[in-house]
Amino acid sequence: METKTVKIPAIGCNGCVNTIKNEVQELPGIISVEGSVDDKTVTIRWDSPANWEVIQAKLVEIEYEPEL
Repeated sequence: METKTVKIPAIGCNGCVNTIKNEVQELPGIISVEGSVDDKTVTIRWDSPANWEVIQAKLVEIEYEPEL
């Protein structure tokens, strides 16, 4: 299992966090998605077949690009 926490400046409310959760959890291999509005961060846990490149592409697609 891999885990990554990233800052996403576009997070402004719980609706943003819920959108990220709903979209990312649809990807195969995602174990969990947790977000914080106050910190503007999201923590994602995954196993194969998911990988960071696929997750990052999904975040960019839904207009929540992470800071790297």
